[in-house]
Amino acid sequence: MNIKALTAALATAALLAACGTTAPTTSKPSTPTQASDGTLIGPNGRTLYTFARDVAGSGKSACVDTCAANWPPLGVTPTAVPLGDYTIITRADGSKQWAFKGLPLYYYVKDTKAGDKLGDGVAGNWKVARP
Repeated sequence: MNIKALTAALATAALLAACGTTAPTTSKPSTPTQASDGTLIGPNGRTLYTFARDVAGSGKSACVDTCAANWPPLGVTPTAVPLGDYTIITRADGSKQWAFKGLPLYYYVKDTKAGDKLGDGVAGNWKVARP
C-alpha cells in the first residue's frame, strides 16, 4: 500500500470514528406524575387526588394522622427538585410531598390498581387531580 492510500485510509477511519461519537446527553428531570385519560397518576400508575381543605400555594397539607393513613401523600425522592407546576411541600411530620399547581397530591388507600378512582367525591372533599 502506498503512503497516499494509507493516509487516505487513516483519514477516512478517523472521520468515521468521529461520526460514531455522540455528545453526552443531560437527562431532563421528569415530572412526578403522568396524565392518563385526563387524570394525574403517580409513578405506581394509581390515581392521584386533591383535598378540598388544602389551601393552594400554602405549602401545607391539611391531611394528617388518620387522614394521611387513608390518603397517602405522593412522596418525594431525596434527589427530586421542583419542576414547572410541581412543587414540594414539607408535611407536619417533616416528610416531603409533591403538590401540583399548589395543591398537595394524594393516593386513596382503597384504590388498589391502576384506573381505580374510588376516592373521587369521598365526603365531598376529595377529587381526582387533573392536568
